[in-house]
Amino acid sequence: MDPRRVMLAPKALLWTGALAPAVWLATGYFRNWLGANPIEKLTHVTGMTALVLLLCTLSITPLRRLTGWNPVIRLRRPLGLFVYFYAVLHFGVWMVLDLGLELEWVAEDVAERPFITVGMIALVLLTPLALTSTKGWIRRLGRNWSRLHALVYVVSALGIIHFYWLVKSDVRLPLLLAGIFAALMAARVPAWLRRKRADAR
Repeated sequence: MDPRRVMLAPKALLWTGALAPAVWLATGYFRNWLGANPIEKLTHVTGMTALVLLLCTLSITPLRRLTGWNPVIRLRRPLGLFVYFYAVLHFGVWMVLDLGLELEWVAEDVAERPFITVGMIALVLLTPLALTSTKGWIRRLGRNWSRLHALVYVVSALGIIHFYWLVKSDVRLPLLLAGIFAALMAARVPAWLRRKRADAR
């Protein structure tokens, strides 16, 4: 069976699930459903969605190895682009709605508040990954494409640190995400070790 047809339902489910938070937030913002502090709600939900989707992206490779279902790899690119979409929304809400596009305040926050500094670095590192996610860039970069996209691990760690430093008191959720990230990284260790042994031979 054509792998593209096999993936129609999973891709439709992915698009529906990934777009649902944005639709809910947009509707809630214009209809005043987001509570007393809608900007805080927008910031929290866009950031959390970006982090969850990022961990979903990292789960694709272990899932493929565990199940042997290779077509699942086709979900990684749209998941990654949705991560970037929500990360940019998260940044835009903070810069436009929270700080009113006052670039001086933006610069001060980035320089003086560590959790914002870390979040900004994560967004900057995520940008080339989104821009080079096409087949054309994969061909152009060759083996360097994999090296560049290994930055996703750094971005994930920075995103979790950003969240941990933000919440300050109740850190259970960022610690849970950190545990999931650690498990997903640990799942990659056997494959990395096999690759190193093969390269050595």
